[in-house]
Amino acid sequence: MTESREVFRYTSPGVHRAPPALLPLLGKDKKEGDGGETKGGDGFEAAPPPLRGLAPVSRARTVAQAKRDERTDRPLAFDTVVLKVHSRCNLSCDYCYVYTSPDRSWARRPRVMEKPLMLTVADRLAEYASRHGLDEVTVILHGGEPLLAGRDRIGFLAGAVRAAFEGLATTVHLVLQTNGTLLDVPVLRVLDRWGVTVGVSVDGGAAEHDRHRRYPSGRASHDRVAAALDLLRSPAHRHLFGGLLCTVDLENDPVTTYESLAEHEPPVLDFLLPHGTWEAPPPRLPSQGTPYADWLIAVFERWWADSETRVRIRMFDSLFRLGRGGSSLRSDLGTAPVTCVIVETDGAIEVHDNLKIVYEGAGVTGRNVMRDGFDGGGPVHEKTCAACARCPVFTICGGGTRAHRYRAVNGFDNPTVYCADMRRLIEHVERRVSAWVC
Repeated sequence: MTESREVFRYTSPGVHRAPPALLPLLGKDKKEGDGGETKGGDGFEAAPPPLRGLAPVSRARTVAQAKRDERTDRPLAFDTVVLKVHSRCNLSCDYCYVYTSPDRSWARRPRVMEKPLMLTVADRLAEYASRHGLDEVTVILHGGEPLLAGRDRIGFLAGAVRAAFEGLATTVHLVLQTNGTLLDVPVLRVLDRWGVTVGVSVDGGAAEHDRHRRYPSGRASHDRVAAALDLLRSPAHRHLFGGLLCTVDLENDPVTTYESLAEHEPPVLDFLLPHGTWEAPPPRLPSQGTPYADWLIAVFERWWADSETRVRIRMFDSLFRLGRGGSSLRSDLGTAPVTCVIVETDGAIEVHDNLKIVYEGAGVTGRNVMRDGFDGGGPVHEKTCAACARCPVFTICGGGTRAHRYRAVNGFDNPTVYCADMRRLIEHVERRVSAWVC
């Protein structure tokens, strides 16, 4: 196993012919006549830059930041903040981890984040970034559905963040994660003014998407989302298009789903596993098979074989990066601490937003931006269960999402409920890439 993992890190020197699907991940597009060869001291170009525009995600630290933390022996700082701009949603997705979970705190919170809180969040975050010498900070405008707050309030918040960081050395990335139903030209003008990129949640074509993502009335939402995506991919707004998020549904054909998403020409897309625990497992788990791995492998094979693809898939990108000793672009892969915090509409600071599926208050910290600022809590270092520590793919899997490990008898001291699926997916990708390298 160790030898194959070393091959998976792309350490063979020399010149290799890269499969077309892998070229964008190596930071090199295939040029006519070059055969797709790539060169470097380890046989490849340097790792591609981190992707932006998709939420929720905990961004990897820069190399410079990591070296500085090592040198000063200071605590690792978080660098991603999810702001719950609005606590309600205009869709009624039946798999939503907020409104269908045991945690009902959303119903007791203000519907919208008020402007005085927005100003405080922006100022406190800028102070935190300056104090910790952060090179980059990502601010994700989230919900519920953030656009329910209205474009003027979204513009006010984005402008407040920009103003708070003016003159600082920290680069701020502003991202809006939306279901797309309220995205129109006036909203895009506001986002363009403040440099806010847009990630859209969509689960495939109309049949796949509308299986779960409907309005409370039962009306389908795909037509409105598709219209929004047409706006985003137009020349006037293409620079704001961050990417697509798709939740895996075993009832949907994986290849059809992938091809439907690729038709929107996103700069990057990603696949999320539906939330579940050992107490309330996701559909078809636990089982003797690996249905989620099978689904994702079908997508991987279609993507790998596509000679014309320019779509980057963040899950696969992370597996490649981790396999060659790099960092993950997702908080549920790899062993790095989670460097993301959530601010609710009342200013409450929480961690692991998806812990809402476990029990009421599982992500509560007891801190509030208005009273405490952002100091007093840092990135979450996950405890590794004994089974995960012995696993040969642990450095890539990382044990999975914390919420997915929960069992009433022993809390989070378990492998992820997706353990078998993740191992099969990782080993499949490893064998596929190893065979190409060798």
